[in-house]
Amino acid sequence: MPHVVDRRGFLRGTALTMGALAMGPAFWKQALAQSPATPGVGPYGPLGAADPLGIALPQGFSSRLIAAAGTPVLGTTYVWPPFPDGAATFAQPDGGYVLTVNSEIPAVGGVSSVSFDRDGRVTGARRILANTSTNCGGGSTPWGTWLSCEEIDTGRVWECDPLGAQRAVVRPALGVFTHEAAVVDPVGKRLYMTEDEGDSGFYRFTPDRYPDLSAGILEIATPGRGETIRWVPVPDPLFQRGTPTRRQVPESLKFQRGEGMWFDTGVVYFTSTRDDRVWAYECATERLALLYDGVAIGPQAPLKDPDAICVHAPSGDLFVGEDADDLQVVLVTAQREVAPFLQLSGPLHGAETEIAGVTFDPSGRRLYFSSQRGGVATGMTFEVTGPFRAPASPSSALPPSMTGPVPLAVRAKPAARVATVRRDGLLVSVDADRPGTYAVRLVARVGGRTVTLATARRTVTAAGTFRVRARVPEQARATLARLRARRTEAQIVVTTGRRRATRPIELTRAA
Repeated sequence: MPHVVDRRGFLRGTALTMGALAMGPAFWKQALAQSPATPGVGPYGPLGAADPLGIALPQGFSSRLIAAAGTPVLGTTYVWPPFPDGAATFAQPDGGYVLTVNSEIPAVGGVSSVSFDRDGRVTGARRILANTSTNCGGGSTPWGTWLSCEEIDTGRVWECDPLGAQRAVVRPALGVFTHEAAVVDPVGKRLYMTEDEGDSGFYRFTPDRYPDLSAGILEIATPGRGETIRWVPVPDPLFQRGTPTRRQVPESLKFQRGEGMWFDTGVVYFTSTRDDRVWAYECATERLALLYDGVAIGPQAPLKDPDAICVHAPSGDLFVGEDADDLQVVLVTAQREVAPFLQLSGPLHGAETEIAGVTFDPSGRRLYFSSQRGGVATGMTFEVTGPFRAPASPSSALPPSMTGPVPLAVRAKPAARVATVRRDGLLVSVDADRPGTYAVRLVARVGGRTVTLATARRTVTAAGTFRVRARVPEQARATLARLRARRTEAQIVVTTGRRRATRPIELTRAA
């Protein structure tokens, strides 16, 4: 039976240990140590009256229309396509930036981009992807491309040049399913993806040769020990045998319409719309935490139907757009205060619209978003400027319980070839939680007993992450040679004193 992520079951499994997560920025460590999230007016105060564009903002902020579907982008001749959706910005060498925006039109899809100079003036616009379908969310990559996701049963991810100078490339290895959004973890060298279905999966992709996305292993999240996730390979990632990827691993976790995603400082934030939740997944420790639960707050919850999400880098605040409800962009602060930042209303924003593509320019001074079916029912894209917050104050000390080191953890690729391990050993990353000597072993069940196939040892003088290559001792070479199965389940075990951490890994042979 699939594991549907319901509130009570999840909280029972995790015991709400969010305060123990090493969640990146110090302000999120502090935020996660507090519970519950509390509705408030936020750091910018209450919303004022709606402006002529139908946007209500706090005092000191203003909006402008960048583009409306069916009409030229501000200051250009490029006609903006309907149904604008997922978006991101990309810094340029001249100090300007480029805004990429998906188009969620069935059977037409595509992506457009708008160029701005360093002062926010529009300098050009163009189409960078065409002839796709229902391009919904996506994500930026550290190497400067835009991943555009098709939200259809046979949806794929397209990697796009933000300026359109190079032809977009489809990336089927990332899976064929109802794609919503994607993010990249540059440290772990992996991608994470959401799926917009009522029983959607949470996916991870490990490229064979990062950052090349043409080949790799697609996995889906399943319950691990405690609050951790266990990643299991998707048997048919290309959806060639008729079973959707989300149903190919029966024990996979099921989210109620996975939507927007954002990566920041080792954490993947994502939303599930149907149950009003925001999640935080820590890549290094593979732990999942429930960051915001609108159902638990009740009818007065300021954030419902969460969809697009982004982090305002200078302050660390989360900005979340609503798919429906009362059409707000809602702010979640480090103090766990949840408050509306803007709201759409009036004849330009009817009942069919939603807030999409919430993102900041690289400086964090300008917020972009779309009213997907605003205007004449086909979409409008806006910019908001004003006194966005500066970095969080360093004087806001953490609780004593939050000052400990990152928990002991081990990381490695989910699979390795037997021949490669035998020849080169196995590269492993260890998050050391304190000074000491760390022993690394690769173990597997062979012939009814547990055997050690590779070992390494490292002594460190401080907590932190180190990499080590576990080598195959002479007496284990013959054992590796006897592994005839195409896939052998193994485990990486790290011990130091009485503490240990483990990670599953598959040893594979060529067909």
